[in-house]
Amino acid sequence: MSDDAQAATAAVAVVETMRAGALKRLATEGGFAVDEQTGEKMIQALQGIVDALEARWSALQAFGQAPPMSDTATARWVSDTMVKTASDERGLLTQLERARAELPTYIEAIRLAQKNYRSQDGDTGATLRRLRAEQA
Repeated sequence: MSDDAQAATAAVAVVETMRAGALKRLATEGGFAVDEQTGEKMIQALQGIVDALEARWSALQAFGQAPPMSDTATARWVSDTMVKTASDERGLLTQLERARAELPTYIEAIRLAQKNYRSQDGDTGATLRRLRAEQA
């Protein structure tokens, strides 16, 4: 599978799994926390997809254009079907456009989740220190 196809597949999978708004809401409410190292790996992976989409965006736009084919009725039908399939609600181009728009929100949500983790980790540490002091 080419790098373009892998990036496209990964982007579509991320978008299909969970919409960015839901993840950000969860992080904002404190229901999603992630440690620094894991969060950075997640962000790097998502940023890699964003970078790949940006680098290839003009080439990906070709999916929204009718491919050059002959002037026969069959060729025109195939060409039109290819464009509709790529750009309908479930089409690759549509999903990639959504991913391109939503992935930065995922990154923002992960950064919030990292803050949640630091806060929760600090609270847990304070509780453990208090418990040790009480037991001493």
